[in-house]
Amino acid sequence: MPSEFDPALPSIRQVQTLIKQVNRVELKLVTGDLVMGKISWQDQNCLCIIDVNNQTIIVWRHAIAYLKPIN
Repeated sequence: MPSEFDPALPSIRQVQTLIKQVNRVELKLVTGDLVMGKISWQDQNCLCIIDVNNQTIIVWRHAIAYLKPIN
């Protein structure tokens, strides 16, 4: 059973801030791959990233090693 989406959690609030500010981010996946782009939306399981080619990438949260904003 998936966990509930809790917008009170600091990590959820931080991602929401990145979405609202339309900041570019770098996601490092547990596989070592890097994904860069803007976060379009999030839910309890996934993030949606729009890359520089305007491609939509759905990333499962459990696949993310870290996420950081790109200045």
